[in-house]
Amino acid sequence: MKKLLLLLTLISTFTMAAQNNGSIEGIITEASGTPLSGATVHIKSIDKGTVTDYDGKFILDNLADGTYEVSVSYVGFATTTQSVSVTAGKATKFTTSLKESDSILNEVVITANKQPQKITDVPATVNVITSKDIEEFPSFNIGELAARQKGVDFVRSGVLGTGINIRGFNSAFNSKNLQVTDDRLSTLIATGLPMGSFSTVTKDDISRVEILLGPNGTLYGPNAHNGLVSTITKDPRKSEGTIVALGFGNQSVLTTRLRHAEAINEKFAYKFHFERSQGKEFNYADSVYVGTKAYQELDLDRKFDSKKYGASLYYKPTKGSEVIGYYGHSNNSNIGITSAGRNQIKDWTIDVAQLKFVSKHFFANTYYTWSKTDKTYAMNQRTQNYVSFIENGFSEAEARERSFTEQWFPLGPGVGVPLQRGALFKDASERFNAEAQYNNSWNDLHVTLGAQYQLDMADSKGTYLLDEGGIDLDQTGIYTQLEYKLADSGWGFLFGGRIDNHELYGSNFIPKLAVTKKLNNGTFRVTYGKGIAVPSILNLKGNLFGGLVLGNGEGFTLTDGTKIDKLDVETINSYEIGYKGQLSEKLFIDVNAYYNQSDNFISPLRNIADAANGNFVTHVGDKPIGEVSEGNTGAFILTYSNFGHVDTYGADIGLNYYFTDNFRTSFNYSYFDRDLDTDDLANDGNLDGQVLENELPINTPNHKFSVGMHYNKGKFYGAVFGRYVEKYDFFSGINVAAKTQDQDGDGINEIVENAQVGRTWNYGQLGGFTIDANAGYNVSDQLSMGLSITNLLNAEIREFVASPAIETLVSLELKYKFSLKQKPATVN
Repeated sequence: MKKLLLLLTLISTFTMAAQNNGSIEGIITEASGTPLSGATVHIKSIDKGTVTDYDGKFILDNLADGTYEVSVSYVGFATTTQSVSVTAGKATKFTTSLKESDSILNEVVITANKQPQKITDVPATVNVITSKDIEEFPSFNIGELAARQKGVDFVRSGVLGTGINIRGFNSAFNSKNLQVTDDRLSTLIATGLPMGSFSTVTKDDISRVEILLGPNGTLYGPNAHNGLVSTITKDPRKSEGTIVALGFGNQSVLTTRLRHAEAINEKFAYKFHFERSQGKEFNYADSVYVGTKAYQELDLDRKFDSKKYGASLYYKPTKGSEVIGYYGHSNNSNIGITSAGRNQIKDWTIDVAQLKFVSKHFFANTYYTWSKTDKTYAMNQRTQNYVSFIENGFSEAEARERSFTEQWFPLGPGVGVPLQRGALFKDASERFNAEAQYNNSWNDLHVTLGAQYQLDMADSKGTYLLDEGGIDLDQTGIYTQLEYKLADSGWGFLFGGRIDNHELYGSNFIPKLAVTKKLNNGTFRVTYGKGIAVPSILNLKGNLFGGLVLGNGEGFTLTDGTKIDKLDVETINSYEIGYKGQLSEKLFIDVNAYYNQSDNFISPLRNIADAANGNFVTHVGDKPIGEVSEGNTGAFILTYSNFGHVDTYGADIGLNYYFTDNFRTSFNYSYFDRDLDTDDLANDGNLDGQVLENELPINTPNHKFSVGMHYNKGKFYGAVFGRYVEKYDFFSGINVAAKTQDQDGDGINEIVENAQVGRTWNYGQLGGFTIDANAGYNVSDQLSMGLSITNLLNAEIREFVASPAIETLVSLELKYKFSLKQKPATVN
């Protein structure tokens, strides 16, 4: 009886305690009224919080009587804080929305310092493509959104191909802007080029893209030289549900996508995605010249096809830590542009496996990348090979078959020898990466310590690299970064340093310094950063077209004893000032000016032999050239070397003005210029005794600007975006897009517009003015439809070398979102 009375007393006590407590419940939405899944609702004073469910709903229960400061946050939106009173035994309703207009200054970014920070606190120029931008862009190719960012040189090379460059030094083989996806490199192994459409992630799984302007090598290592592009995917716990999308467009474009995410319980969550996209490039052929006669690229296939899929599993071993596993795959067939003509890419696959541990103070990450193709070939070289056989009496079938590996060199009527001029590219390269990082804060000081390791295992099966037995190159980086912020005065200080060691070119120190000061409704910053651009494996170990092109990872020796030094890293020292803030209630500004000092450029391919005077290449490093490249006499060797110094400078300005919360306009302007000493022969890239502008791969317009109008209200959204790029010259390998000009002052125009120049046809300068537009309508919370039009007025404009003029592109997308799992929000 006593035990029963005790049990009843305990039950009564708990019941009374529950009745003395209340709760807060409600819905969190975006400014448009769309429920925001995965938003964090938190009460700091009692350290209690939750995340909203698929429908934007949340519950905070078992709260004592009183008034609480409730904050609502979500990466990419403003954080809002409101006072909410709780009454015992009752549920207090609390509903709010996160406004896009507020997020300009309060937005949180992650990439700059590898931790969440308000964008105004980041000592760098950062552009953000938000989840909302992506959601409201009805095209499978979100690369187009980069055209709307300040300080970014955006180019379109066709229906599928888009690319970006930052602050100069562009080319058709540009590896100076590092691309990262979820803390893993998104670059090809042997070339160092960005993966672009080879990426294994799909549009619907991307949460945001952060673009950092200027060097960012301290935390991210080599090749974050001019800038960094970081793609961050969605957390399945904050993006539960299923998305099915179908897209159509002209040029026979068709895309289908599927994404599903679900939190199984407090410990486990998962997501998976799939995409299939196909279409047809514009009707354009990059002429192949044999002498002065032009031929169309052999077996040109303008169809493109991309398949990609991936899955992630998230596991929380403790409340404050998480283990994430990911696997992704892509298969691509399309046309790729290089400095030596275009490549016909056939079934090039990328596979990535990643395991990552994240906690408050410790981060560990390891991943493995596989790259594979057996059928890709260089169209320019293959076409030349084919013509050499046809013109010497070989059959069509034999000419086609041998064109992949050989070129016929006639010695007389009916007599000749086959030269090894392989056009076929194979790749079976792999890469292993690992990183560990520790960070912590003590009062106003935040410390980050980390180490990274990378092992590249390149294997071209002997088709384009000196890789008999494979090429293994490793590099290690150790970094630290100290941030000290004085909250009362608004001053902030940052120092970072990295020592990067590479197997072939030794150690490099990469420092970073910054001072920030909060002023009124913004932050002023002064920064210094160093960047390095590492020669790719192709630069170091290339063996193209039967030894006609050799990489320079070991140096060369000539008959007369002349030494050609091996390639070293390119360097850039960048100084920047900037301000990001609010000039009035409705006007926001982000402005910067920079000055760069760049050294040790990698030259264009140049012949280092002088056979006419008996000066041959005799050795590659310590080995006779015949041992390195079988049968090679060293009479004609194209390779790379370091040269030169140039100062570049410029400014970017971005303005956003909000007429209302639903309607805003944006304006971006960028200026870029350079100071090259043409009297300094150290700047002579091809060693012909003259310093010419086209030897330096600047390839950047002096002026560009854009104006956008953005509207979003209720179920409708839309934008109109005009972009102007001042006409400019572009030189990259054999590719020329330039105005008629006398380059060396001898009275003869070496470059002629709309005429053959060297081994290509010069259509003239790049650039011009285009207008893009997109609009959409949310039929319901589940169903939406959107329309995107690129080059609305069908302006005659060419944006990249070896590429067609961009015609109007139309994309229509239907998207359906649903959830089979309706669950109440739970407290974390």
